[in-house]
Order: sequence, then structure tokens, then C-alpha cells
Amino acid sequence: MLQTRTRRRAWIAGFVTVVMASAGFLLSSQFAHAQSTLRAAATAIGKDIGVAVDVGKLQNDSTYRNLVATEFNSVTAENVMKMDTVQPSQGQFNFGPGDTLVDFAQQNDQSVYGHTLVWHSQAPGWVRNLSGDALRQAMQDHITTTMNHWEGDIFAWDVVNEVVGDDNGQLRDSFWLQGLGEGYIAQAFQYARQADSEADLYMNDYSIDGINAKSDRYYQLAQGLVEQGLLDGMGFQAHLILGQVPGDMEANLQRFADLGLKVRVTELDIRIDMPADSNELQRQAQDFERVVDICKGIADCSGVTVWGLRDGDSWVPDVFDGQGAPLLFNDDGSPKPAHTAVLEALGGGEGDPTTGAPTTSPPPTGAGCSAAIEVVNDWGSGWQANVSVTAGDGGVNGWTLDWTWPDGQSISSSWNVDIAQTGSSVTASDVGWNGTVASGQTREAFGFVGSGSSAEPAVTCTAL
Repeated sequence: MLQTRTRRRAWIAGFVTVVMASAGFLLSSQFAHAQSTLRAAATAIGKDIGVAVDVGKLQNDSTYRNLVATEFNSVTAENVMKMDTVQPSQGQFNFGPGDTLVDFAQQNDQSVYGHTLVWHSQAPGWVRNLSGDALRQAMQDHITTTMNHWEGDIFAWDVVNEVVGDDNGQLRDSFWLQGLGEGYIAQAFQYARQADSEADLYMNDYSIDGINAKSDRYYQLAQGLVEQGLLDGMGFQAHLILGQVPGDMEANLQRFADLGLKVRVTELDIRIDMPADSNELQRQAQDFERVVDICKGIADCSGVTVWGLRDGDSWVPDVFDGQGAPLLFNDDGSPKPAHTAVLEALGGGEGDPTTGAPTTSPPPTGAGCSAAIEVVNDWGSGWQANVSVTAGDGGVNGWTLDWTWPDGQSISSSWNVDIAQTGSSVTASDVGWNGTVASGQTREAFGFVGSGSSAEPAVTCTAL
């Protein structure tokens, strides 16, 4: 289960009806079954499923408001907690729009993820014109005042956002860097820790979902901040293109988790060349499922947030000409195939009408399989292995692997697998999307980090 700080809200399962008289909001109950919404399914497995919220639409669009409340257990302010809104003039703070979102979340038993404190974009002109001690003091004042205002209401903050540029892992040449030097990143975290010692503190950026020069630089920054006790989590924005979920995304997130950090997919959307056809929407659904499965398979992945509710609410068409349809809902609020895929990845579905439990069918019988464990990294004190499954004649629609450690090894973390170890015996099963292997084909099925000897055991594969 996800480890959370003590001030996280307690979840309530089952029917939810909320009347928000103070804000003038009336919310209809849509929890027909315990597992029929993203929110219920995510809550059941101890993960967050979040959405970036436009506060104006939250106040004025009932379809938007109801979907945000019933489908998500976490919310992020799309814009109203950024510096140009919170402190448009020096010393003049505007918390009203952010308070609207916090009030809504509290009345709907949702957590609030804070975005963002220090960013080169959407910063007011007055702060851009400062440097040296004046800029440092302004940064501290903004972090302290903002976090103090929402202390106890916001469980985590993007303290710094997009501080690494796109040029081979170099720090972004922002006014923050020019005015304060490289030390401003650690200083921001020091101020944030002092302002609210209970909030989880994150870094956040795009194009770091796989292992590359940019994510390597963040890994180095994270190591230093962890050593100082300043960093709690790493946010991966995951603004992705159809068919381009990085193949090493799970390994990348896992290496940050292995530093003792929480990891989180913070701004997920998957854009398509327009107009999108039904085949592309199905492929998009598979990509969404893949990302959610990655988070689900990492114990310290706190959750997944999508950056916007309906396709028409997205920033994508305004920035990427000819691309769009990147989210889980159509413009009318109806769910897309991606919504169904995410729901199933979280373990939900229509459910039994009596119990609310997901309905399932027995898996078809396969014709045998084999598997192999390959050690791909050995650090001395630990090692990483990839596991492949090969199907016999007829293919495989699901698999279970069993093995016995020869030298008392153990698994410290894993991804894309349901795994259990009792003594030296291990049982590993597919998580749905990686259970299908075509006849005679081999697929890399999952990975894990082990401790002890890296000797590779013999594996028995059972096809389902």
C-alpha cells in the first residue's frame, strides 16, 4: 500500500452525495458500484487518480464539476496556484481562486496537489526584474506565505518546476538561475521544508519519462537533495505522443523510487494527429493503460494525474498544431476508450450489481510457456533483472511464474507484475496488459530489483 503522511485525507468507499451549500454547488451521486469509477478503483488499491482543474469551469459547468468530483480522488490546480495568480504584485497575495479549489476538494474528500512554487513561466514581471538578495528574499517570501496559507490543506507541492532545459541536461537558463545561481534549487526546498514540514516536496518536469540526459540530470539533483533531507518525490509530467510511451519508463521511475522517493505521473496526456480515428483511440487507450500499469506496479508511485478533463479542455491543440484528443473524456463528458482502459488497469469495471466487485471471466487455456530471468545491472549491494516469457504453440493469454531462490535472495521492488515471496519461493503473475504472448514469440514481461546474490534461478512458467 502507498505510504502517506499523517494529514492525508481518509477515503470513504461506496455512495457519495455532497451538498456544497456554502459554495452554491449541488453534486449528484454517480457511484453506482464501488468499482465503477476511476476514483473508487484507485482508492481501493491505495493510489491517487488525479485531474488538473480549471476553477472557472468548476464553478460554471455542472458536467465538468460532477466528473471532477466523482471520477477523481485528487485534484491539481491547472493555473490558480502559480505565481502570477497568487502574487501578481509584490506582497499582494490572491488566494481566492485557489481557495475555491481547496474548498471543493475538502467537501468531496479529495486530496490537493500543489502546483507550483518556483517556475520560470507564469511568473509576474516584478519578480523577473529582481536579482541577488532581493530575488532570493522574494522567493522565500512567496514560498513561505503560500505554503503557510494552505498548510494542512495541500499534501504535496511541486517546489521547483522545469528547472532543467532541453539541451543535454543543462540547467534551464531562467531568470532564477541568472539571478541566484545553481544554489537556488536547494534553497527553494529549504524554504519549503521550513514553511511546511509535513508536506511532500517534489521536483517536476516534462520529457523525463524515460532514461535520457535530462532525466539523468534530475537523478543527480535528486541524489543531492535526498542526502540533505529536502526531497520527498519526483514528478514525471508525461505529455506523451500516441505510441511513444518510453520502453524504459518503468525502470526510470523505479530508479528514483530506489532513492527512497515517491514518484508520480503528474500531467499525463497522450496527443493524436487529428482527426483521430477509432483505431488510434484504441491505441491511445493501450498507452494510457501502460502508464497506469507502470505506476500500479511501483509501490512508491503515489498516483497518476491527467492534465485536463475533456479533450476540449486540453492545452494541446493550442500548442501542437494538428494534434489533440489527448484526454479521457469527450467534449460532452462521455468516456473514451482511454477511460475504460484506465479503469480496468486500476482494477475496476462495471462490477457485480450486488457487491460492486469487478466481474471477470475465467482466462482461456494456453499451450505452455517458458521464462527466463536476465540480470541487466549489478551494483554489488543490489541488482536489476528483466524477465521474459516465451509462448508455446497456440500462444498465451496469461501466465504465472514460480521459482526458488538458490542463495536466500529477495526482491526489494518490482514493476509490471503481481509478485509474492514466501521464504525462498516466489510466484509472479501478469498484470493484464503483459499477459498476452503470441505463439512462438517472446516478450519482456516485467522487471525487479533484487538483493543478495545475483545468481539466476530456474523458472517454471504456467500458461493460463
